[in-house]
Amino acid sequence: MPLQRTLFADEHDAFRETCRTYFAKHAVPNNERWARDGIVDREAWREAGRQGLLGFAVDEKYGGGGVRDFRFNVVLGEEQIRAQATGLGFPVHVDLILPYLERLATEEQKERWLPGYCTGDIITAIAMTEPGTGSDLQSIKTTAIRSSSSGGDHYVLNGQKTFITNGIHSDLVIVAAKTDPEQGAGGLSLIAVERDTPGFERGRNLDKIGLKAQDTAELYFSDARVPAENLLGEEGQGFVYLMQNLVRERMTIAVAAVAAAEAVLDLTMEYCKSRTAFGRPIGKFQHNRFLLAELATEVTIARTFIDRCIEDHNAETLDIPTAAMAKWWTTELQTKVVDRCLQLHGGYGYMSEYPIAQAFIDSRVQTIYGGTTEIMKEIVGRSLGF
Repeated sequence: MPLQRTLFADEHDAFRETCRTYFAKHAVPNNERWARDGIVDREAWREAGRQGLLGFAVDEKYGGGGVRDFRFNVVLGEEQIRAQATGLGFPVHVDLILPYLERLATEEQKERWLPGYCTGDIITAIAMTEPGTGSDLQSIKTTAIRSSSSGGDHYVLNGQKTFITNGIHSDLVIVAAKTDPEQGAGGLSLIAVERDTPGFERGRNLDKIGLKAQDTAELYFSDARVPAENLLGEEGQGFVYLMQNLVRERMTIAVAAVAAAEAVLDLTMEYCKSRTAFGRPIGKFQHNRFLLAELATEVTIARTFIDRCIEDHNAETLDIPTAAMAKWWTTELQTKVVDRCLQLHGGYGYMSEYPIAQAFIDSRVQTIYGGTTEIMKEIVGRSLGF
């Protein structure tokens, strides 16, 4: 039997029921249509806002719940995974963006953006990756040059971003750009770009092999004029800010990886009890039984490790190397579990209408975004003194 989790209190369990009800009512019936359309309904975001799923960690004076506890983020992420509601870019909005706004935004910026953030009327994204940079943030080429000409103090943005989650829907995009191109990482700043900014255009909704319902776009900036008051934090500190938030991003991915592995394993065990071959359930064959035992053991180990990491992150004691360990190991495990479980489904596992097939294609990106497995191992290796 799985180990009993000790991470959550009654308030987290109550929040889980709210999340589960929301996804069952507003996501599950629409998942297939969203995948065909390549984008979710904006109303699903607004309904999530009405249910308190987007702004629970935002101060009450901006319309939020005022609860700063990463365990609520974990609950939301786990229930979204179990509902296969992969089109809803909540993890970016709730887990990645809010720390930047909380820590760096001025009072005026918070009053301008956070109420809509909580209601789902302002959908957020972060634009780091460029066609030629990938995980190498120091090589970002997008520039934001400050100019006081032509009516007011502005940054003039030029460049291109790609693989941006929520890229089509986004109303507010945190853009990593060089405000001083001669300074390398020290010249990087974060600029908040709003939807109707002149010179800001969205490219195509990218055609991915998985996560079909999630809008992922290319973004273009051609002399885009952004008011200087949209600078987040201090000029030239963008690289530092990005590094500070990567622990949280990698934990979010690791949480999703373990939740996905658990969900797929549960699904497969039920299948192995009902599917028969040669007169008995396929789970009764020793090879299959041993394989399920192996997967169940590894998933339990992953759950135990990640729950400890969640506790440490909540206490702000989780370090960068441990978060990197969590990210690479759990996502690699997720792809292994999904692959083995698809094999146990036989030919039906290759049919698109089966949940295991969807989980297979959706899982592949997990070892790539948020820093590839290779980059994570590099971080861990350096922490060991190599």
